[in-house]
Order: sequence, then C-alpha cells, then structure tokens
Amino acid sequence: MLWVAIIGLVMTVLAVGVAGRRVMFLFRLATVGPPAPERIDYARTHVGDEVKAQLVEVFGQKKLLKWTPSGTAHFFVMWAFFILLTVYVEAYGAIIQGAITGTPDFHIPLIGTWGVLGFLQDFIAVACLLGLVAFAIIRVKNSPKSLGRDSRFSGSHLGGAWLVLFMIFNIIWTLFLARGAAAANGNFPYSSGAFVSLGLGDVLPASSLLEEIALILHIGFMLVFLVIVVNSKHLHIFTAPLNVLFSRRPDGLGGAQEMRVDGKVVDFEDEDLDPERLGRGKIGDTTWKGFLDFYSCTECGRCQSQCPAWNTDKPLSPKMLILDQRDHAFAVAPYLMAANQEHQDTDVLALLNKPLVGEEGVIHPDVLWSCTNCGACVEQCPVDIEHIDHILDMRRYQVMVESSFPSEAGVMVKNLENKGNPWGMSEMKRADWIEDLDFEVEVVEEKMPEDAEYLFWVGCAGALEDRAKKTTKAVAELLHIAGVKFAVLGPMEACTGDPARRLGMEYLFNMLAQQNIETLNEAGVKKIVATCPHCFNTLANEYPQLGGTYEVVHHTQLLSKLVDEGLLTPVTPIEEKITYHDPCFLGRHNKVYSQPRDIMSKVPGVQTQEMHRHKDRGFCCGAGGARMWMEERIGKRINTERVDEALTTNPDTVSTACPFCMVMLGDAINEKKNSGEAKESLEVVDVAQLLIKSVKGAS
Repeated sequence: MLWVAIIGLVMTVLAVGVAGRRVMFLFRLATVGPPAPERIDYARTHVGDEVKAQLVEVFGQKKLLKWTPSGTAHFFVMWAFFILLTVYVEAYGAIIQGAITGTPDFHIPLIGTWGVLGFLQDFIAVACLLGLVAFAIIRVKNSPKSLGRDSRFSGSHLGGAWLVLFMIFNIIWTLFLARGAAAANGNFPYSSGAFVSLGLGDVLPASSLLEEIALILHIGFMLVFLVIVVNSKHLHIFTAPLNVLFSRRPDGLGGAQEMRVDGKVVDFEDEDLDPERLGRGKIGDTTWKGFLDFYSCTECGRCQSQCPAWNTDKPLSPKMLILDQRDHAFAVAPYLMAANQEHQDTDVLALLNKPLVGEEGVIHPDVLWSCTNCGACVEQCPVDIEHIDHILDMRRYQVMVESSFPSEAGVMVKNLENKGNPWGMSEMKRADWIEDLDFEVEVVEEKMPEDAEYLFWVGCAGALEDRAKKTTKAVAELLHIAGVKFAVLGPMEACTGDPARRLGMEYLFNMLAQQNIETLNEAGVKKIVATCPHCFNTLANEYPQLGGTYEVVHHTQLLSKLVDEGLLTPVTPIEEKITYHDPCFLGRHNKVYSQPRDIMSKVPGVQTQEMHRHKDRGFCCGAGGARMWMEERIGKRINTERVDEALTTNPDTVSTACPFCMVMLGDAINEKKNSGEAKESLEVVDVAQLLIKSVKGAS
C-alpha cells in the first residue's frame, strides 16, 4: 500500500501546484483593473442578505430549478460535489492509513460508519450519473449543428463541456469501483446504507491490488478534473458563489450602478477629473467584479435564449458579450499584468489598447446598441452575471469620450439638454392635459399643498404623448374618485434622465436628476406616484444615489391598493379577452407583477389570457435602454415580435402599464391592422384605462 500513498501524494502535490498557479494568475489578472469597494462594503454590511443569497441561489439553485429538467440535473450534480467530498476524505485516509498500518480500513471519526452517510454518498453518485445522462441528451437535442442560433449553446465552447462531462463520469465509475473493491476486501466502513458499493462488493473479487488501482484511478481522475476546471468554463464551480456574494442586490436590476473612476463615484464638478477615463474603453478598465463575471460564465446560454435582441436576429448575445471580453482578457493577460507596459513593442501595445467597442474592437457597435436594458439576461443568469452593467459602462465611454452613438439618439440628447424632455416640446405644455378634466388638479408652485398626499409624477410621455395622456387622465380621475389628494409639478417637472443614463450620457443624467431633486426637496415632496416604469425606477432606485430619497409607487400598485380598500369599485362589465404585457422596468427590474393583474381580475367580465412569455420571462417591447429614440434596422422589430406573440392569444385588447410599451405595441398593432393580420378593433390600453372604464361605467 506504500506505493499507492507515494503515487497519490505526488499526484496531489503536482495537481494542486498546477491548479494553484492558475488560480494566482486569475487573481492577478482580475486585480489589474480599478477596484470595486462598493461590492465589498455591501457584502460586509448586509451579511444576512448574503447568507440568504448563498442558501437560495448557490445551494438551493433557485434560478436553475426554473429550467427543468436541466435545472434538476444540475442540482444533483452540484450537490454531488459537496457530498462526495466525504468520499475523498475516506480515500486519502485509506491510502495514508494503508501505508502506515498496511490495512486501508479508514473511516471518518464519529460519522464514518453511519449507514445514512453511506446511503447518501451512493445515492448522490447515482443521481450525478443520471444528471450526466440528462446533460448529454440536452446537449445533443439542443446542438447548434441542428438548431443554429436557436440553440442556447450557439457560440459556447462545446468541446470543453463534453470533456468535463466525460471526466465527471470517470470520477463516478472509479468511485464505485474503489468502494466496491474495499467492500469485497472487508475494508469498507459501512455495513449498510451504501447500496451500490455493497452490491458491487458482493460480486467483485477480494483483491487488494484491485482496491489499490481503483483508489489511484479515482484520485487521479479527480486531480486531472481539478486542473481542467481552473482552466475552463467550469471555473464557475469556485467563482459562482463569489459572484453571487458580490453581485448587486436585490438582483442586479433596478437602478443602474453609479459611474466610478478608481473605485470612487464620479463628481463631474471635480476639476481633476480625467474625461478620458469615463466608462470603459479597454479591457484594462474592467473592475475585479467584471473579471469575476468573466470567470463565472457557464456558457449555458440561458441569457441568450431570453434576449429580445438575439431572438429577433440581432448580433447581441449577452453570453457572447461576456465570452468575447473574457477571451480578449486572456489573450492580453501577459501584457496586461506586465510591470513596464510603456516599454512594450508597438504590436503588443496595439493588442493591449484594442478598443472594447468598434468596427475592429472586441465588441461590435451593433452589439452594444442592440441592448434594450430589459434585464432578461440578468434575471435568468444562474451565477448573477450583470450584463447590463458591462453594456452601460461601455456605452458611457462611447458616448462621453468617443462621442460615438446612433445619430438619432443625438436629437434626443439635444432635446433633453434644451427642453428637458426627449421630444423637444415646451415645458409649458406639460400641464395641458389637465384642461380635459372636469375637476381641478393642483399644480405645485413652491411647496406641496398641505392636503396633498402624493406628488403625481406625470413624466414626459404622460404629459406630452397623446396615447400616454389617456393613462395620465385616467389615473388622475381614479385618484380623484378615491379621494386621494395629489398635486403635479407641471412646467417645473423635467425628464428624470432615464433615457440619458441608459444611453450612457451620465453627465446629462446627473444634471437632470440634480435639477429634479432640488425641485422635489424644495417642494417638500415625500411620496410620489408615477405612471411610467422608467420614471418609477429612476425616482425609486437611482435618485437616492444623488441624495433624493422618496417613497415611490407605480400607479398600478396604488390603484390595486385602492381597489382592495374599497375606495375604487369596478362595476361595469368589460366583456373582453385581454392579454397583459409586462413592462420590463416594472416587472423584471422592480418585481411588480401581481398588481396590474389584480386590477384586471377585479374588473367584471374581463377574461385574461397570458402570453407564452410573461412575468419574469416576459418579452421586451423594444423601447428600453434609450432604444425608444433609435431606429431598429437589424433583424425583425422587437415590438413586432411581441405583438405576434400577443396575437396568438386572439385578444380583444392588449393591456400594459407603461407609456413606452403602449407606443411600441400600438405601432406594431397598427402595422398588423394595415396588413389584415389583426382585427380593426384591437387596441393597446393601460390597466388604468380599463379600471376607469369599469368604475365610471363609460362606454
């Protein structure tokens, strides 16, 4: 048995050394960029939230279990890694004890002969084997060779995935061989429970050589697997828990992260601010959290399969966005980590300074500008990669440093700068909608009226876009009927800055946000109700970054509450089949799914029919990420794809809770009407319009 111990320990030292060297390389590479102190600070001050995240997302596999059977298979394979660590304790204990005493009958102290542990070890190993079979079937069934870009594995490194499955298979069969041989030789610590190992012990010959060879094979395959893992996408086995630990809470959606330089929030009034360092222009500008995203990507393609851009034949794949950066980072790593970069030759510097975005860059501009910020990628990623943060950082550099962005968006930027709204209309028109009401709406002059509970944030669309004005007036009427006192800012209101921030124009966002925060604070505003999810998200999640903290609700949340309290009573039946479209910035970004549906369920006569993609798997309308003001020239229009899906439910009405969605879906429906693909009576309405129709009994 001495030779087994010598070979086993030599293999272990070599494998751990090779793997350790790779780990140090990965650590050094990840820390060449700017720090991300906010991630560490949050984890340190929210220990309870982080423990819960580890239990739910890592150990509980919450996101993966949404995808059955692949999620179930992964659950058992992952838990096999944890539980079978006890088998390796037993294996190393056996070779060491065998070398010392000549008898490899080692068992873990206290629990090492407990039949329950033996059963658990065998059960999880069998479950792992079945999981491998499931993975193989899934990969064959979803092969890019047969499905093309419809396969979520399109673009993934397929060879590495098959190698890892093969290596795990080798670990499991050698595990059973070693345990069966030990049982045959009377060296097995369990007399019951380990049903497979004991069964094999009954049929295998009593042979110490077989047991020794099996132990060496089992440990050897494990060590080779360790080296493969730290050099492949399966590095996520170790980095995923860290990525979850340092991810943005609650889930990487909601507000956009603040822009930082060297770990400090950018102050645009700082005279020492280097404008060339705004955003991310090259791979060396990536924070260690960004590198952790690179390392953690499993290449599963769940993000890709849910992306509205990818699903409408655009070049953006959230998965490939991460992988392309990772591959480039590895290509330049030796030079990036070099101490004297200024002395490198011209070719090396060209590679090192290769732009992240550009025709010849790592990421093509069409990829960057296809993103709607819908959050489907972040929502579905099982390891909490924050794709939107990467995109926004690159957009910030393109917009503020390179002045390179779609020309149509330039008009929107100028309108925001000059008029405070994306359409470039006069601020005096912001209160025109009030003239159509038969009751008085108070407009804030200096201070909020004492009897006003809410400031009604009307938003640019709600005040200036004809279709959105209908929602604005419906909400105002409903609040009036319910006896909820409110006021509006009228001409004092300006764009929240969401389009500017999502475009990457952080400076303009800051200017608009600070202007609005000053107005709100001087007026003494405490509670806000907003009809636009983009305004709602910005006011609730992003203004606190600049000192503007308010209690913000979306109109569907408030209206649902008023209906539940009996202050609004839908009485008139609306005999229609209605399908509801989840706005991304209301649903995925802020988890408001139930209230709009609750309102519709209270309206008599309404028959609701969900689209195939809804709630957290809902499909974008195409307007987010400032795409509302950019032309869609590649592939199928996202709003057309969404309306095609809505039409499969044969609805009388499509409802939503966002002015951008109303515009996008309305435009697509009008096209369908013109081509005869949709009935003439089909229209898009806000949930508030349905409610007021039933409450007032309007025809």
